[in-house]
Amino acid sequence: MKGPFEAFRFLRALDAYSDRMASFTPISPAALAELLAERACARPGRVVMAISAADAADPMDLAKRVVDTLRTAGRPAHAVALHDFVRPASLRLEHGRTDEQSYRSSWFDYDALDREVVSSLKERHRFLPRLWDETTDRSARARRIDAADDHVIIVAGPMLLGRGLTFDTTVDLRMSKGALERRTPSDHRWTIAPLLAHSADASPGADIVVRFEHPDRPALRVS
Repeated sequence: MKGPFEAFRFLRALDAYSDRMASFTPISPAALAELLAERACARPGRVVMAISAADAADPMDLAKRVVDTLRTAGRPAHAVALHDFVRPASLRLEHGRTDEQSYRSSWFDYDALDREVVSSLKERHRFLPRLWDETTDRSARARRIDAADDHVIIVAGPMLLGRGLTFDTTVDLRMSKGALERRTPSDHRWTIAPLLAHSADASPGADIVVRFEHPDRPALRVS
């Protein structure tokens, strides 16, 4: 029987093979933001889009670009950072500061994100933009925002796929191990293994896949 690490290597190899077989086309960061804004505008009513990506990809930067594009087009929009929905340090660091399994399962409060943003937008027509201040390790004390009938929320952060969250559209900014190693600070490189493992495990995949080896030169998967 294959051990867990052999299975992980197999899944990564399969994922890499799928990427090689897929067709990608270059797209500028500005055009990518416009494309995602157009995808959000194509859906009626309140919309939640996820941009799943490692911190090395700075997904909030893209999320803010999409929000700016939407607002320019007259559509109300907000960007929500997953890092504003972390668990308290007493839970995140229960097994140490560099525990890989904790990063995958206990670092971010995906249940709270669902309760306060994803489901709340659809069911209660309001959302909480921030829950927890990661720096001060205290409540963010943010006020809930009433959502317009056509409000768009862009949620950005690591490992958003495969969590059972009912996003309307999902985007995966995909980075290889090499790209992650280049762009991740040395004191955070312990997160690379759990990020890659989650990417291999996450199902279903994203609606929109972007190769993000170089954030200034992304490439969009077209087949």
